[in-house]
Amino acid sequence: MTEQFDLYIGTYTRSMPHVDGKADGLYLYHFDASSGELTDSGQVINVVNPTYIAIDATRRYLYTVEETGEDDSIHVFAIESTSGGLTPINQQSARGRAPCHLNIDNTGQYLVVANYVSGNVAVFPLNADGSLGEATDVVRHHGQSVNAARQEAAHTHAVVFDNHNRVYIPDLGIDKIMIYQLDVESGKLRPNQPGFADLQAGAGPRHLAFHPNGAYAFVLNELDSTLVTFTVDGDSGGLTHLQTTSTLPDIFKGENYCAAIRLSADGRFIYASNRGHDSIAIFSFDAQSGAVTRIGHESTQGEYPRDFNIDPTGQFLLVANQNTDTVTVFRIHQHTGLLQETGLRYTIPTPVCLYFNRR
Repeated sequence: MTEQFDLYIGTYTRSMPHVDGKADGLYLYHFDASSGELTDSGQVINVVNPTYIAIDATRRYLYTVEETGEDDSIHVFAIESTSGGLTPINQQSARGRAPCHLNIDNTGQYLVVANYVSGNVAVFPLNADGSLGEATDVVRHHGQSVNAARQEAAHTHAVVFDNHNRVYIPDLGIDKIMIYQLDVESGKLRPNQPGFADLQAGAGPRHLAFHPNGAYAFVLNELDSTLVTFTVDGDSGGLTHLQTTSTLPDIFKGENYCAAIRLSADGRFIYASNRGHDSIAIFSFDAQSGAVTRIGHESTQGEYPRDFNIDPTGQFLLVANQNTDTVTVFRIHQHTGLLQETGLRYTIPTPVCLYFNRR
């Protein structure tokens, strides 16, 4: 029997300075892992600008930001086990402006959110029923960098946990990856030693992904369109620069902003989205040497690919084209890592986050 998966699609429902939001909320589609086809469930959850999603390890609870840049919140839903439908549980203030990313720690006890505009991160305890408690910590970053328009202040952009439950926060505004230890007794973030890793001035680190072996970290820089490879010190959590690779073809001279990064389950391939070039950049990775090689680009068949994701079987890659209201499905060649067109394209308003859940 073919495994069935649910695909939750986060969107913009309201327009903001950087986007023309047209959607109605959080969409639920069903995904057929044998064909790559999506089926609309008919359910749309009424949340304003649900632009990023996380699901807990039990697959029973879904968390989404409400990103308006004003009185922002995190919403919690119970996931119905047979249909994937969502029932509201509770919500909490995000304790900052424009929450853009959130993640759950390895123990399943805490959720951490990155608030972009206010440049802070907030920690929330998870209760037994999946609900969020009051924030146990809020940590604000300080500083700026060389891009006056985008780096006038700190702008936290993602929350990523390593195998040791250390917290890595790419901060686009200050060109640093800030590193913390999460105290699970108190719910407080403690500065790690070392407490950060520097990026090139003006790089604008947006997202980070660890290799499955934990020995490497890959940082995707939004502003200078580069993928940076770091080695990870397993004892200290420190990051050491190894390589910087452009996400763009050498001949491309237009404006571009990187967005999302994903790795294949075996860590042999790295994928990154280019907004402007409107492509998925494809890289191979040699875990012995640490070498990253750009091996191709695939047009996303739409504009401004804010997010993409690889389905749980590793057979398909789906892209959310924010500005052309489409989700496009590609098949992943298992030997080369390259993407192949399937002809499957779905009209979904202002899609910006794709999150799979196995039933």
